[in-house]
Amino acid sequence: MTERERNWLLVAPAGAWLLVMLVLPLSVVLIFSFGERAPAGGWVPAFTLEQYANLPARLTAFQNTLTLAPLGTLAALIIAYPLAYQLAVRTDPKWKTILLVLVIVPFWTSILIRSYAWIFILGGQGLPALLGVFGFEGVRLIYTPFAVTVGIVYGYLPLMVFPIYVALDRLDKRLLEASSDLGARPLTTFLRVTLPMSISGIATGCMLVFILLMGEFLIPALLGGGKVFFVGNALVDLFLQSRNWAFGSAVAVMLILVMLVTVTIYMRLIARLSATREDVSIM
Repeated sequence: MTERERNWLLVAPAGAWLLVMLVLPLSVVLIFSFGERAPAGGWVPAFTLEQYANLPARLTAFQNTLTLAPLGTLAALIIAYPLAYQLAVRTDPKWKTILLVLVIVPFWTSILIRSYAWIFILGGQGLPALLGVFGFEGVRLIYTPFAVTVGIVYGYLPLMVFPIYVALDRLDKRLLEASSDLGARPLTTFLRVTLPMSISGIATGCMLVFILLMGEFLIPALLGGGKVFFVGNALVDLFLQSRNWAFGSAVAVMLILVMLVTVTIYMRLIARLSATREDVSIM
């Protein structure tokens, strides 16, 4: 057996898995997007671009998704980075495991239960009632973009923390000591050493959170109360309630295309930042 044949043999199981679990389902969705809705719901074969022409009808869902998904990702990054930095760089090793477990404790409970908890916290008997005591009456938090963003950050924060923690934990602490010995201030050390060395963790965390948020539907449904509609909510409505599989498939295809373009641009930006970091380190 030649080396090339051996390589193909090793790749074959993974290739078959991707074909069955990824390529075939996406092919079905693409084919459905060119069809039509059956009179009783579902799908009938056709070849028409009518479903794509109707995409502006779900423009609000795309706008909400493309606004709150990046915003939630950025908010999660802002909160997760200091936490990951504290765990990886400043925490005594004997406490790291315990604190990391505390970070993932929310994952031990269903996201449904956690979202209902936030409904109470942000509802009329929660934070608004507390703010009313201090004179801030009539504040509405639940069923707003703010509530959805809070739920997003809370639900996906651990997925942002762990990649950044891994990147920072691998950081050679002697580099920080050398920077300090050479007279660099803590902020300079962070900007010139710590932050560039953790770019890979930031990229991974942002990618995980952003991709999952683009398909999110439960948090907007519960904390948005039907007023903050994501593309995921539109898909649930089209496939399960309206039973318009053709239009739902067109919306899904457009979502995939938007994600593909966004992720490609993001990865190229990260590649440029990594190349810049390597050039600086060489100099």
